[in-house]
Amino acid sequence: MLSPLQSIPNFRDVGAFVNEATGLQQLRIGRLYRGARPDEASYQDRQRLLGDYGLKSIIDLRTKTEHIEQAQKRDAKIKASAVVPQSNEEVAEPLKIPNIAYHDINFNGSAFSRMLISKLTWMEFFRLVGLMVFGYRLDAIKILAPHMEEMGLVGLAIESLDVCTKEVKQVFDVLAEEENWPVLVHCTQGKDRTGLIVMLLLFLLKVDVEAIEKDYLLSERELEAEKPERVREIASIGLSEQFACCPQEVVKSVQTHIETKYGGVEAYLQSTGVTEEMLVRVRKNLQAGDRV
Repeated sequence: MLSPLQSIPNFRDVGAFVNEATGLQQLRIGRLYRGARPDEASYQDRQRLLGDYGLKSIIDLRTKTEHIEQAQKRDAKIKASAVVPQSNEEVAEPLKIPNIAYHDINFNGSAFSRMLISKLTWMEFFRLVGLMVFGYRLDAIKILAPHMEEMGLVGLAIESLDVCTKEVKQVFDVLAEEENWPVLVHCTQGKDRTGLIVMLLLFLLKVDVEAIEKDYLLSERELEAEKPERVREIASIGLSEQFACCPQEVVKSVQTHIETKYGGVEAYLQSTGVTEEMLVRVRKNLQAGDRV
């Protein structure tokens, strides 16, 4: 087994984790990875993603605002560490890793934004528009924060399933192509949007729900070291500590919603535009043995 990467938070091989959790050789290992943002990965870990892990694609589920913030933070860190001897390679390395295909899919895109905006009063709506027009993105998000708090992570996960269908289809468009594997799926923390995509895949492969739950809950422990910083960040946009946690009930709530509203994960995915042929190809890329 490959030694873990030290500079990418919450990084793991989903197949290896599931196989260990279930005691079954159910998934292919070395195919699907999940994690937090890899932007600050060390030069050594970037090379390992290419060499040891053979990574072909990265699916980035973050918003434009998150990309801007991360670029600004990374630039500040580079300037702050300028006095420390570093090679040119280490200082100049780009946010994106060369020779890996990036698929930027804003999972919380226009449909998700419309869903949140629909919950605003008219006064809140006009304030939000004004702030966005003048470029005050974070202040605008603060207007949405109370409604996100009320929904919580369970409510947001379920709403995301219902409204982010275009984005789910975009993710499965990538996953259905053999040349895109092995693939890393990530967002900022690698727990919520990433967790939802991984849940859909594991539901599709009929993985035991207890193992799926263990995989989701593991993110809280994996992110413990950066939790204080993350809590400060989310507090700055009006969100509470619950958004830095992994609620126990998320996985089973999502599963129940999919079964009750759509009749199962295959029916749900097909409702987003994913074809049966695509589902067969995704299973082939992830399922151990010859089963499809």
